[in-house]
Amino acid sequence: MADYANETSGLTTSRPKSRSRKWLLIGVPVAIAVILAAVLGGVLGSRAHNKNKNDSASSNGAAADSGSSPTGEAAASQAASIKEAIGLYPTATNSQYLLPLYPSTTNTAAFTTPTFHESSNAALAWPKDSFQPANPAPTSVRPDRPRLLAPSYKWDALPQLIKNDPYLKSWNDTIFGNATEYFGLQPVQYHLDGGSGILDNAREIKMRVKAFAYVYRMTNDTKWLDRTYAELQNAVSDSFGPSGTDKWNPTHFLDTAEFTAAFAIAYDWLHDAWTADQRTQILSSMKTYGLEVGLDAFSNSSTGWWAGNIEGNWNCVCNSGLTMGALAILEDDATGLAEQILGKTIPNALANCIWAVSSDGTWAETANYWYFGTTGLAEMTASLMSATGSDFGLLKTNQHLELTGYYHMYVTGPGSLFDYGDHGPNKFSTTANSILFWGDVLNHPEYVLFQRDQHDAPEPNSMFWYDPSVAGAFWDGLPLDRFFDNSTDLWGAMRSSWTDENALYVAMKAGTLQGHQTHNDLDAGDFVLDALGSRWAGELGSGNYLSEGYFSSDDQDSQRWLYYRKRTEGQNTVLVNKQNQIVSAHPTVEHGTSGTQQGSSTVLDVPNDSTAYFTADLSSAYNNIASFKRGIRMLNGRRQVLLQDDIDASGDIMWRMHTNATVSVSGTSATLTIGDKKVQMSILNAPDGVTITTGDAVRFSDDPPLPQGQVDQPNPGVTVVMINLPQGKYSLQVLFNPQWDGMSADDFVTPPSVPVDSWSLTSHN
Repeated sequence: MADYANETSGLTTSRPKSRSRKWLLIGVPVAIAVILAAVLGGVLGSRAHNKNKNDSASSNGAAADSGSSPTGEAAASQAASIKEAIGLYPTATNSQYLLPLYPSTTNTAAFTTPTFHESSNAALAWPKDSFQPANPAPTSVRPDRPRLLAPSYKWDALPQLIKNDPYLKSWNDTIFGNATEYFGLQPVQYHLDGGSGILDNAREIKMRVKAFAYVYRMTNDTKWLDRTYAELQNAVSDSFGPSGTDKWNPTHFLDTAEFTAAFAIAYDWLHDAWTADQRTQILSSMKTYGLEVGLDAFSNSSTGWWAGNIEGNWNCVCNSGLTMGALAILEDDATGLAEQILGKTIPNALANCIWAVSSDGTWAETANYWYFGTTGLAEMTASLMSATGSDFGLLKTNQHLELTGYYHMYVTGPGSLFDYGDHGPNKFSTTANSILFWGDVLNHPEYVLFQRDQHDAPEPNSMFWYDPSVAGAFWDGLPLDRFFDNSTDLWGAMRSSWTDENALYVAMKAGTLQGHQTHNDLDAGDFVLDALGSRWAGELGSGNYLSEGYFSSDDQDSQRWLYYRKRTEGQNTVLVNKQNQIVSAHPTVEHGTSGTQQGSSTVLDVPNDSTAYFTADLSSAYNNIASFKRGIRMLNGRRQVLLQDDIDASGDIMWRMHTNATVSVSGTSATLTIGDKKVQMSILNAPDGVTITTGDAVRFSDDPPLPQGQVDQPNPGVTVVMINLPQGKYSLQVLFNPQWDGMSADDFVTPPSVPVDSWSLTSHN
């Protein structure tokens, strides 16, 4: 288990990490020896997309039906047959970035428009829930257990569905393997990570409890019941933190909330298996260390600050854990505590949590904090729906919630996330599986199809959120580009394929520099670039969360902006006079796309005129600037990238890009090398005397000093590529040419020089 303060950059996973580990930088993900161990190797090695409604044979041998497209039960049956014949579609999970690898196929039978096939066949689809209250109320719960997330009718149906669905079977095997691994470990040991609390402890215990409880319910083997109880007892023992109501660290209330959720799941899922004494002890602990301090938090700003106008992961996770705990003990506790909690959490989440999803679907904080917030919101919503029969407005009050699956899909490139800003703590029980839930209840089958292929799909929530009636391919008909225009966000993503690990991917952001729960960087104009299976321009991620002033504020004079990874110089953008950007910046953007969509095939032949671009007016982000327009676009059938800065500055200009590549410079060009892959970059129409240079990813010697006793985290293996210009007016054009197999020098194009203000879909033809 790694320290909260020292979370690595790149994608984290739902599996535990070793306590000590190196920083892994700019899109190079966490070392995953644990994840790729034998217990998961075969399962993570193959996640999948597969079936479709109007289809005949798959390339893997599904029987063809050359007649008219079936409907109803016939369509559901055909889709299930195709799915069974294909099995798990990706051939592996990329060991570096943990993303699925898809085989090349032009088969159009199994991979068509995403859809759900309703069916009454218990072997193919979930049965209907008989609990349908006419007038749902938060304190009126279903008569049977479990009531949280996974009601009994789903447990009853699950074994047959597992037999007939390769995804459910794969995930079930993985959960059993994980539980077996956790079983042999000692209960989670208390570790207070400074001011950041015991959140890792809480989420690891929650992860274990869900796995143990799941396997017990699937086997009735009491060893899993006993192991669950041992984990719970340890978390309230004298050796686990302080005595009294501070045991679960309510001053960092995320910890308390996640412990409460873990105890709620254990209490509810295993309710009928516990002895009366065990139930009493679990309930008492949940009340003392979780729910009672939770109720107090709503009137105590020192522990409940998250309840006041906080639109982010804190509000979602805290309200979720308390809601799950309250629902679990309803009718077993006569004090009225649960009723009081539900009277607070639901309206508070409606006023705060759900609005962390902006009008374009982007999460208010960062791409990594989306995981924490949406997991909390999904668990809260799903628990209310399964326990009471209603979501009480959590699904529909923010009409843009249904777009957040697209945010996650487009912020994910072939070289990991566009992982701007802070990455957060270890994820453990936190996954992207909320979009399995959103996809089901908000009717977005493409979300379900996308997520079921991912490495973090196999966990107990997925077994009940996944709709096995889904069919098709998430990529069929999905545009390659999407732009997110809420003024807080202002970002875009462009790619050459959804299913090619070597695809070209670029993303750029230009939103406001405040309003992100103090998790952002000073990074207007920041970009990432993936090609040839690697990330060439990437992010440094979180700094040390325990550093003095790291979360002090997002004001211009905040100590946060003294740390390299948060400063403008630590981003892939432009500096003027080596100064940070202005936090009150209000950039504006323009963009265009040829609208290219991927078809049913995983092999996409991109038309030569297919393109997309994103431009931003960043003038308001700088002092000593008369005007500054930055644009990025794909060229030559999405095989090259042009990054252009039209800038008029009265101070020295520095163009910066962070890379893990080995960089060899020759005047106005440079060769970037990772393994046996190369990207050529060059300055077009370079001003006299201007060259490319390189340096280390460290603070400038004349930067404002860090707070006394503080140090920046090192960035080993990272090179900063720089272009320096004296004050003046320039159009700085940098061309990136990935060296694709089979592409000769004559196949690359040199684009014309066009002012960013004049860019269009045809301006560079």
